[in-house]
Amino acid sequence: MVRVNNIFNNSNLKCIAKEGIYSVYEHQNDLSVTPLTAENAYFMSEMNVKKRQVLCELENTSIKVQAGAMQWQTGNISMNSDVSGVGDFFGKMIKGAVTGESAVKPIFNGTGYMMLEPTYNHIIIENISDWGGGIVLDDGLFLACDANLNESIVSRSNLATAALGGEGLFNLTLSGNGFCVLESPVPREELFEFVLDNDVIKIDGNMAIAWSSSLEFTTEKSTSSLVGSVLSGEGFVNVYRGTGRVLMAPTLPGTTMSDKHAPEQTTANTSAGAVGNFLGGLLK
Repeated sequence: MVRVNNIFNNSNLKCIAKEGIYSVYEHQNDLSVTPLTAENAYFMSEMNVKKRQVLCELENTSIKVQAGAMQWQTGNISMNSDVSGVGDFFGKMIKGAVTGESAVKPIFNGTGYMMLEPTYNHIIIENISDWGGGIVLDDGLFLACDANLNESIVSRSNLATAALGGEGLFNLTLSGNGFCVLESPVPREELFEFVLDNDVIKIDGNMAIAWSSSLEFTTEKSTSSLVGSVLSGEGFVNVYRGTGRVLMAPTLPGTTMSDKHAPEQTTANTSAGAVGNFLGGLLK
């Protein structure tokens, strides 16, 4: 028998979310600092840059995790791979290469506790049954899930223009009944959620981190003409069409409007200046 101390009764370790067998613990302060790192650690804590870990409480259940994510485990828990043969291994290698996930995800089953490695990313727990037929994940989001969930790879319906939208060509899809744990680049509080009912949403850039597998996902021109798309400054956009949900991270690095779009009143962008520049160009 193992008794676990300084987790559930640790004032510096706060449980910030719990769904199913998964609990997210957040280290409120980084206490293992030196005089050289103390100042940096203080401001990181003030700006919500904190280490987070997932505690899995297994009760005769099975979970699948990203390779190398396990930090410690206790109890009657065994591990096996999700590879059934050589052909299956090479298939998983290909899937891992195109989705940014580990090729082989070990399965842990039994009864006991298992803690995952700390991360500075934000942890999100999603109930797959809330996503209808399944959830499609952006590359590198998967951390853990119930082992009974089904994995598959989906490709963009229009591969010819997919690369222009900034998203990957292939994505990991989880379906079934159970929970999955995701590593998000932004906190849950900053995520926009769109619930579509036979409708469409267009997003400029790869800001969607997850969406329902029931949605049709394509990359299209922002306007009906290629010239109009170029002149509008938007180019190609990612389009999600149908009935389902989309989670979008609007504050991802790189989503801030560049300085060139900032308002600046000069003769070049006033109506008179624009006409003058146009006429000047014709006379050159």
